[in-house]
Amino acid sequence: MADLNLLVEQVIAACRMVGREEIMPRYMKVAHERKVDGSLLTEADIAAQAALFRHLREIAPYPVLGEEMTEAEQHEVWGLGDDGFWCVDPIDGTSNFVNGLPFFAISVALIRNRKSVLGVVYDPSADEAFYAVEGQGAFMNGERLPLKTPPTDLSRCMAGIELKRIDRTLAGRLAFEHPFSSQRNLGASTLDWCYVAAGRMHVYLHGGQKLWDYAAGCLILKESGGAACALDGSDFRGEDPWSRSVLAALTPDLLRQWKTWIGV
Repeated sequence: MADLNLLVEQVIAACRMVGREEIMPRYMKVAHERKVDGSLLTEADIAAQAALFRHLREIAPYPVLGEEMTEAEQHEVWGLGDDGFWCVDPIDGTSNFVNGLPFFAISVALIRNRKSVLGVVYDPSADEAFYAVEGQGAFMNGERLPLKTPPTDLSRCMAGIELKRIDRTLAGRLAFEHPFSSQRNLGASTLDWCYVAAGRMHVYLHGGQKLWDYAAGCLILKESGGAACALDGSDFRGEDPWSRSVLAALTPDLLRQWKTWIGV
């Protein structure tokens, strides 16, 4: 695993450089457009992805799959994935980035045999790097995650809830019958995973994420001691890699309580 431990430090350094040189100078200063799926795209996304591609290929010459590639290009890289490829979201939380909300991140994962073995999520506005190597634990700026002891009961938990892509009945229950103490929707999936891993939130629900939304964060949560499954309670890794629903928690027992309340 020594090679991955060396790689993760290099990836963190690359993310910090891209954040400093390509992203933060454009914060709240770039025009945006809508992609086919309705999400936002800016010059900063394109510039950050190009810079990450260059840096990652210098670190290790794997193919790179990025959010701002065509679907055909993404599937082609996925098909080459047994030997490894980089998976990149250059700016997750572009709507926040455009509107001046300081909650967005760079996400990089190394995927081998369809499984993340290295993950880095870097928040350039806070200079917080969350990272993990498979089997080595999870960290934020050198401090092991979680940062604090989580509650043991779901009723005392902070929840991260994304209501899009879930059915109306469940959305209504979450709004009016919620079993947790409070909830947030911060608008950047990659950081949501890391905030659960850190103990800033304790349980999480999302109706549908793309590969680059969860590739790094899911590993970081797992290495912090957390657990995840699909919204129907099935194995998280068993779902379509291009659109996975998420139930997650900082501890396996909290996930059990969360699943019981959801009814799966």
